[in-house]
Amino acid sequence: MYIVTGGAGLIGSTMIWRLNQEGIRDILVVDHLAVSEKWKNLTPLRFADYRERGDFLQDLRNGVYDTVDIQGIFHFGACSCTTERDAEYLVHNNFEYTKELARYAVRRQIRMVYASSCATYGDGSCGYRDDDSRIEELRPLNMYGYSKQLFDLWAREHGLLPSLIGCKFSNVYGPNERHKGEMRSVVLRAFEQISACGRMKLFRSLRPEYRDGEQMRDFLYVKDAVEMVLFLFRHPEAHGLYNIGSGRAETWNALTTAVFEAMDKPVDIEYIDMPEHLRDRYQYYTCTEMAKLFALGYDRPVTPLSDAVRDYVRNYLLTGKYLGDE
Repeated sequence: MYIVTGGAGLIGSTMIWRLNQEGIRDILVVDHLAVSEKWKNLTPLRFADYRERGDFLQDLRNGVYDTVDIQGIFHFGACSCTTERDAEYLVHNNFEYTKELARYAVRRQIRMVYASSCATYGDGSCGYRDDDSRIEELRPLNMYGYSKQLFDLWAREHGLLPSLIGCKFSNVYGPNERHKGEMRSVVLRAFEQISACGRMKLFRSLRPEYRDGEQMRDFLYVKDAVEMVLFLFRHPEAHGLYNIGSGRAETWNALTTAVFEAMDKPVDIEYIDMPEHLRDRYQYYTCTEMAKLFALGYDRPVTPLSDAVRDYVRNYLLTGKYLGDE
């Protein structure tokens, strides 16, 4: 059996979809559905069981799975809101939960992948290198990033990191993110705005070295992300932290233009002022270093930005389909 936490989310549901492609259905899905619409991401997928996150944790404590042959744990469940300010909630949900699951996996010698984040890199002044030995130098810009940093540090200090695989996801986008509210990708936001009024709004730049819309990010299609994760999971030498990104920095203008082109619409971008509360936490440039993953032999090309956006827009957003509906 495989366990996928956050299984109804963007990356989690895509991982289940990818496993289903290989005929794997013996999967326990763990999430917290509450009143969101993310349950819809699960409807085309095939899995053995579903447990709410609190019930699952209690099951672990009660030894429910101690005699179950668990072949792997993909731990993607977390609060991923970069503007969340409730530090207590983030510590409990992102840090403490992961600690307990990691202890269980290591004790039972179960292969476990967990979601770290490129948000741990902060403003990038310390670089974007996935170096386990230097993570204490990083300074995240928000509490979400710090909650991920806390676990990376804890796992290393307690000697667990060599038994785990931590994935530092960059700006992942793609099908099955419609439930994410304010955290949905700019691709989805652009699709919504262009559909409504034929125009897309982007933040003006407050730095002279970046023109409006020329702020840069490392964007990664979710289908590429799960291929990288699955490769690491199945590679016996993989352990510690790895960047999961494209290794390319692309502008918001380029991303938005790709959406217009996928929709066969003329490009019309309006630049607006950035909200005050984001200005001191805004990243103008991110680009992951991917040499560590490539050194293990990963050689699958990343889907070009325009091709990935076209697949997302035309095969999912315009049709209303979810992964697995193909």
